[in-house]
Amino acid sequence: MTVINLAIKSLGVAEVATACGVSPRAVYKWLKKGSLPKTEFYGGTHYAITIERLSQGQYNAEKLLHESRNALLER
Repeated sequence: MTVINLAIKSLGVAEVATACGVSPRAVYKWLKKGSLPKTEFYGGTHYAITIERLSQGQYNAEKLLHESRNALLER
């Protein structure tokens, strides 16, 4: 299981969606892809930082971004 999936499942889809200002459906897409959206890498969003803050540092934003980057490059 990916760090992103662990983070989202431990925090809850609804909580992550609310904190990030997106729909639960969007968060389920992140789970399915195993990565955050591409907008994270273009400065359009800051979901990794939001998840880090929501988890009180349990899930590091840099690790979430690194994993997302790798998943996107594998496609």
